[in-house]
Amino acid sequence: MQVSYAIRAVGWIEAGLWALGTSALFVVGYVWSDARDAQQHGAQELRELILTPSLPRPASHEGSLVGRVEIARLNISAMIFEGTSERTLDRGVGHLTSSAKPEGSGNVVLAAHRDTFFRPLQSVRVGDGIVVTTPQGQHRYEVKSTEIVQPTNVSVIQPTSENTLTLITCYPFTFVGAAPERFIVHADRSK
Repeated sequence: MQVSYAIRAVGWIEAGLWALGTSALFVVGYVWSDARDAQQHGAQELRELILTPSLPRPASHEGSLVGRVEIARLNISAMIFEGTSERTLDRGVGHLTSSAKPEGSGNVVLAAHRDTFFRPLQSVRVGDGIVVTTPQGQHRYEVKSTEIVQPTNVSVIQPTSENTLTLITCYPFTFVGAAPERFIVHADRSK
């Protein structure tokens, strides 16, 4: 009798694990599909805004289009959306709402997940060029330094008098789960 219960329990555990694994695959598939669709839609919207300057500019709210960030040497090309909510960061690069706009002056702060859009940042080098394209034009930056900070260190997102770009992602890049540190890229606007 005891063996029968044990065999049934193992069967239930196996079925539960299969269901959990299948559900996880569906969730990952949905997130990837949603991100791909958001990237394609954002790229199309940016093209239309650049080609037709008379189009009204989208309102700035969580998830709205900001532009595109590109680092050619690292093959990074990702759409930037306003805000840094989990949904926004699942779909693209997020613009920290309290930071400067790319077409303005000051410290533009962009964040993305280390396991998606900003994964290639692990190979960034001083001197790498970064292009941020918005409906108002292209803004070029050059990487000046990188650093690793604690998540509580908010000095990296403070306003600056210079035109700077700060990229933020979690660190270490290969960490499983919620990473304990942040990888920061500092760049200055090119003249």
